[in-house]
Amino acid sequence: MTTASLRNTAPTRRRRAFIGYVAAVIGVGGVTTAITLLTTPLVWHGLSTVPAAVWLLAALAIGVELRPLLPPGARYSQAAMISLSFIMALLLMWGYLPALIVQTIVTILIFTQLRATSWRIAFNAAQFALALTASHLVLLAFGVSSTTLIDEGAGLGPLLLAGLAWFLTSHMLVSMVWALREGVSWVRMLVRSFGPEAIVHAAMLALAPILAVAATSQTWLVLLASVPIYAVYRMARLSVDRERVALSDQLTTLPNRKGFQELVEANLLRSKVSGAKLAVMVCDIDRFAAVNNSLGHDVGDRLLLELTRRFRSCFDRPHEVVARIGGDEFAFLLAEIPGVEYAKRRAGCLQSALGASVVLDEVSLDVSGAVGVACYPDHGEDFDALFRHANVAMAEAKKRGSGIAVYAPEFDHHSPQRLALLGDLRRALDTPGLPGVELYYQPQVDLNTGEVLGVEALLRYRHPVQGSVDPGDLIALAEHSSVMRLLTYRVIDEAVGQLARWRADDLELRAAINVSVRDLHAPDFCDYLTERLAHHEIPTSQVQLEITESALMADPRRVIATLKRLEAMGIGLSLDDFGTGFSSMKHLRSLQVSEVKIDKSFVLGMKEDPDAVAIVKSIIELGRALSLRVVAEGIEDEATWRHLVTLGCDTGQGWFHARPMPAEAFVSWLRRYQPPPPPRKIRDAPAPVAKLA
Repeated sequence: MTTASLRNTAPTRRRRAFIGYVAAVIGVGGVTTAITLLTTPLVWHGLSTVPAAVWLLAALAIGVELRPLLPPGARYSQAAMISLSFIMALLLMWGYLPALIVQTIVTILIFTQLRATSWRIAFNAAQFALALTASHLVLLAFGVSSTTLIDEGAGLGPLLLAGLAWFLTSHMLVSMVWALREGVSWVRMLVRSFGPEAIVHAAMLALAPILAVAATSQTWLVLLASVPIYAVYRMARLSVDRERVALSDQLTTLPNRKGFQELVEANLLRSKVSGAKLAVMVCDIDRFAAVNNSLGHDVGDRLLLELTRRFRSCFDRPHEVVARIGGDEFAFLLAEIPGVEYAKRRAGCLQSALGASVVLDEVSLDVSGAVGVACYPDHGEDFDALFRHANVAMAEAKKRGSGIAVYAPEFDHHSPQRLALLGDLRRALDTPGLPGVELYYQPQVDLNTGEVLGVEALLRYRHPVQGSVDPGDLIALAEHSSVMRLLTYRVIDEAVGQLARWRADDLELRAAINVSVRDLHAPDFCDYLTERLAHHEIPTSQVQLEITESALMADPRRVIATLKRLEAMGIGLSLDDFGTGFSSMKHLRSLQVSEVKIDKSFVLGMKEDPDAVAIVKSIIELGRALSLRVVAEGIEDEATWRHLVTLGCDTGQGWFHARPMPAEAFVSWLRRYQPPPPPRKIRDAPAPVAKLA
């Protein structure tokens, strides 16, 4: 969709008023022109009596508009008419008819090149005809003619008023069209429509008297007087070309990010008035860098051009825009749409355009991409919000492998609110005395005897304004930033310090501490943990580190090297959320893991889901075969506890025994704690696993 194609359509709302106004301007323009022609005497009669200067002015007026000056982007202003000097010179020297004929020809030429519809060409012809009529009436009112201009001197005032009449009439008529389209004040739209082309029109009107005098003196002087007009044209052309380059991608000629933003913002103004929905889509081409690296940038450019051709053929409707906003990123605007489902269907069309192979230099390239969709007003009310949310949805589509995703708030891990939360968390971590970050402890018990073997240290964060923040959301927010390191080190320091305080009170427990893949990549992680244990005089046997299977998948070699060093230090390793990933079987033996934790989703489902029972049983049997301690998370009732005991599970934690609690509350709970009576097992107990003190 270009600016021209937008202007070729009637608005959804106020459609009747819009069409009525356009028809009225065309009708009034036709009637006024006819009346003016009937009441205005001709200066000459017959083609044979037409002076050569008239033909020259007409030819120059038409020739200069072979490349009309249309402002780029989504402006409301009209094309700048460089031919205006020649048209007004004809009006001054030879009257209304020749000026009208040339102006009408020029109008048809300009707007045909702009791919305007027939009704729009008729409207613009009527618009300029009324402007020319207004200028002609001003000249008549002051008695300005070729004789008074040459022999007597018409004076500056009438000429300025005639030019002003043309300019104001033209702009007021077109501003009303945009006011009806946008649903805003006519005066406001009149002010907004005054672009750089207003300066060009003023210059052309000012040069018209000079051109007229030159034409009546010597015909060849018209060419000399046209030099300033050509200079104005070249300056305006360079300005337009520079602006168009600034708004376009040089390779594909599609709008770039800035040009796309202007188009989106212009359509948002219309949508806010009309109530129509709008969608912004972002598509990222997969493995494009590999094409550049393996086949060269020339092949990469040709691939982009082929994709551009496909996208243009797919998105060729009046209210659709294709833009290239980055090296391998394209953006799409769908205006005047019924809703999100329509946008999803158009995204499917985009995926179809990507589906066919691209053959370049006898090499067949399979192209794919992820598409993110954000709709106005559901997902944002300005360009920045829609564009960012479309990118968030695109990232989610890549993550899911689904190809298409519509924005949802839960996809957004980096919203302004979340970033502010991350900043507040960092301040809490940087300031030791600042409250907010604390640890809760959940007991881990021997399921056979009920003995408390240790605790899991669980992070809690209380924001001064938002209150308690979900730990999972907090970790997801922090783990992709440097805050994760500060958070982990705070947890280690507080957990180890708490173990030291309990040890001083003759309470020796093992503490399980969760670490992320970012922690395991840090070169000083092992050194920091060693230093904290030495500082608090805590043996390594009292610390257990819990890692997830996703951490192993992120960078196995680098993670395994760190874990082997921890193992050599005597730090116990526990594989958390076991059964939810894909790397467990491969790495269980190479890591010397001492413990696996059954994900709580399986434990919670044991009461109603036979498949969950089968999975839990399989994990327990695998742990027994590999001499690993098996810990079940999420034990919330007695039935689940008893079932796990009968299956041979070693250790468990959950609300059935105790909820997570602060350190002081844990000590009080431990003093009151009475182990539940052991259930009768239906088979022999598993081989005992060495328990840490």
